[in-house]
Amino acid sequence: MVRSHSISDKVIDIVIYAVLALLALLCLYPIWYTLVLSFSDKTAANAGLVTLWPRGFNLTSYQVILEDKKFFTSFWISIERVVIGGLVNFVLTVMMAYPLSKETSAFRTRNLYMWYLVFCMLFTAGLIPLYMTVTSLNLDNTIWSLILPTAVPVFNVILIMNFFRSLPKELEEAAVIDGAGPWKTLIRVFIPLATPALATVTLFSIVTHWNSFFDGLIFMSKPENYPLQTYIQQLVVRIDPDMMNGMTAEDMIRMMQTSDKTLNAAKLIIAMMPILLLYPFLQKYFVHGIVMGSVKG
Repeated sequence: MVRSHSISDKVIDIVIYAVLALLALLCLYPIWYTLVLSFSDKTAANAGLVTLWPRGFNLTSYQVILEDKKFFTSFWISIERVVIGGLVNFVLTVMMAYPLSKETSAFRTRNLYMWYLVFCMLFTAGLIPLYMTVTSLNLDNTIWSLILPTAVPVFNVILIMNFFRSLPKELEEAAVIDGAGPWKTLIRVFIPLATPALATVTLFSIVTHWNSFFDGLIFMSKPENYPLQTYIQQLVVRIDPDMMNGMTAEDMIRMMQTSDKTLNAAKLIIAMMPILLLYPFLQKYFVHGIVMGSVKG
């Protein structure tokens, strides 16, 4: 009976691992297909012949993107947005979550602020009032139009607040006994213990700022101010007859090898690479931060 039970457990484990491996492949295949498509030539891509390996391997799509100076300008704008926006999100999220983690006996109007936050998370004024507000403050065509409208992510505030509330009250009491004020308690006690949750919301902020493209489209009237995602969304393959007169034979061949499909695939690969490189360093905190930040209201 024991042997039979052991064999059945092994079979179940094999089935579970097989299913998980299949799901992992299904998740990875779109990324692999996009990568393969970006290295394929125009004819194979348009004919739908690309499956698991590149057809007519070439780097034309990447050369078209990387040789454009505007690409690097928009890339650094996105880096600037991620750094400044992530820092603003971090500071404001922690400063709002800490007082809201207190009991109503210590912060009498806590519930009022909480209802206000939840209301703002569920309902928004809409795109037109947001645009009018940004333009009336003369923030359009500046980096702040991409940062300030999302300066306080309410979901992140609730996540950090719940994590703070899950910490033992004795820690704060011990800090007060030692003479620590609110700021010192926050910096020396709460922030170090909340590393998993803070890493999680930092990842959320980075991904949000990096992937956003629509706000750059509506707030930036000058293409040189576009962040990366907005810039690559505007890239298309255009063959202008007037431009063909000044092209060399190499330029002509490169243009003819490029299509919207391969160029769009190259866009996606370039856009996702920074996040794919960053995620492994924050992944170990992700699940723990989400779970601990949602167990107590």
